[in-house]
Amino acid sequence: MSIDIQAKHQPEGLEGAGYFATSLEKVVGLARANSLWPLPFATSCCGIEFMATMASHYDLARFGSERLSFSPRQADLLMVMGTISKKMGPVLRQVYEQMAEPKWVLSMGACASSGGIFDTYSVLQGIDRIIPVDVYIPGCPPRPEQVLDGILKIQELTKSEAIRRRDTPEYKALLATYGIE
Repeated sequence: MSIDIQAKHQPEGLEGAGYFATSLEKVVGLARANSLWPLPFATSCCGIEFMATMASHYDLARFGSERLSFSPRQADLLMVMGTISKKMGPVLRQVYEQMAEPKWVLSMGACASSGGIFDTYSVLQGIDRIIPVDVYIPGCPPRPEQVLDGILKIQELTKSEAIRRRDTPEYKALLATYGIE
């Protein structure tokens, strides 16, 4: 008795009896997406929600992000959470510049994304004024489910990004708009 088992969805690639081959970009993207090392840059209440996301109920480790890095040189995902004062801006930018490529930025909460309720002279009205941001998470503070959704969006970006995108003139022009070389 012979049973013929067919897969519902087969990824693009070359296949045959006993082998499956795909492109290097897809394999590297999959590896990057499932092994993100976040650097939490938490300055206020959004950091507490991030702690809840790391705890056992929501468990960010399921997404390959259980290894928090508090060194910018070992992180590839900068998670900015909370109010960023204008005096803290240069520190945040230095942390971003110290990260190795490829790197992604997630802006969590209303304060990091737009200054929140603090429309004052001392609060930076969005971190995208000093560093490029890949994903914004809305809320004040956002729920852990929203944080997980933001991580999933970063993973989608990571999977689909070409290996050499960071070397393109477009990406260098984007960094030049922020004064980053």
